[in-house]
Amino acid sequence: MRDDGFPDDFVWGCSASSYQVEGAIREDERGLSIWDEFSHAKGMIRDGSNGDIACDSYHRYPEDIALLSRLKANAYRFSIAWPRIQAGGRGTPNQKGLDHYSRFVDALLEKNIEPWPTLYHWDLPLELQKKGGWAERDTAYRFAEYAEIMFRCLGSRVKHWTSVNEPWCSAFLGYREGEHAPGLRDPNLAYKSVHHLLLAHGLADQAFRQGGMQGDFGIVVNPATPRPANDSEECRQAAHRASLERTALWFDPVFGRGYPNEYVRACGAQLPIEAGDMDLISLPVDFVGLNYYLEDTVVPALKGPDNPLGYRIVSSGAPKTEMGWEIVPQGLQRLICTIAEEWKPKALYVTENGAAFHDFRSVQGGTEFIHDAGRIAYLRDHLHACRDAIALGAPLKGYFVWSLLDNFEWAWGLAMKFGLVAVDEKTQERIPKDSFAFYRDAIAGSAL
Repeated sequence: MRDDGFPDDFVWGCSASSYQVEGAIREDERGLSIWDEFSHAKGMIRDGSNGDIACDSYHRYPEDIALLSRLKANAYRFSIAWPRIQAGGRGTPNQKGLDHYSRFVDALLEKNIEPWPTLYHWDLPLELQKKGGWAERDTAYRFAEYAEIMFRCLGSRVKHWTSVNEPWCSAFLGYREGEHAPGLRDPNLAYKSVHHLLLAHGLADQAFRQGGMQGDFGIVVNPATPRPANDSEECRQAAHRASLERTALWFDPVFGRGYPNEYVRACGAQLPIEAGDMDLISLPVDFVGLNYYLEDTVVPALKGPDNPLGYRIVSSGAPKTEMGWEIVPQGLQRLICTIAEEWKPKALYVTENGAAFHDFRSVQGGTEFIHDAGRIAYLRDHLHACRDAIALGAPLKGYFVWSLLDNFEWAWGLAMKFGLVAVDEKTQERIPKDSFAFYRDAIAGSAL
């Protein structure tokens, strides 16, 4: 154990996703994704931007890997763009796409940085969406085919695989709320998508095991365990109900409990389960990734068609990030410990944690500096929460900052900056911020 309370073998990394950083959307036979279409639809992205160029990491990844090396990060969590591998989501793989990720993985390993690829971080091939997307069962089988392709291509060099990232966002923001691609508003499609995303995870898990792959396979969720606004039984029950959709709906099936009946009954969720599905979904996972940004506070509310779980989110008075998200570092410790106690995963990783703040620029001696004291305070406090969870016995094995680079922040566009490194939207110049130096020192054990 290090002097700062973190294990000697702790994983220190950064996270990113393909659509948010790669750009080059029409190069090397890449197909279009649902986000290519959605981001170009009028009014869908707050600042009118899109991911056509993003951080141009498809071309500039050597610069990004050099930055990771300067940090002394020992892992990089990135996602593979499914449309680069199968333009339409099925059939013979695109060798140019395979070659790109092969070169990328080799470049990481050359710098002693472990690759942590995510197979699905929301950029579904558009052709599959035209056939129903995640609301159709066939998409799960197409995903399994794609996963096998990637296992064969990279399996000898990659030891840490993630199936899907934040399936709650894909299902509910994409198919119920219309805030994310594909921009639909149909609860029934959302519930079908819940099951098919989990089925896709299970089928990929099966392919990983049957293919004799070496290493770890897991899933990344953005769970929420809101806290009650007061200590009344009514508030505690509201907080419990508020956690169901984001937490038990995913962890219960993955850990062999089936879907939570309380949630299914309250929401009238029609889940298209077929024989054998739940066995596939509950195949063993080697780790669970937790993405955490905030902790909500809730009170009871009148149940009804628009609020079947009967709760309402209220302000706790905590300071907020530029996204309007309340900053509650100890919520991360509570979340980690809750997941560890309730579902007992073999290993946990914080796979995303970070914040959008306004950055301040200065020039000294002709050199530009970017000051982000708010982000430094946020990261320090959340790393303290991780350390507290480890001290309480949680099997937390690593932490990944979101994100290495300022990037395309989905429906918010380019306006919200989460990066340790600023990216000039015109020149693509990378400029490390003060938080970059802080995280470098935290990795070295001298900042906490």
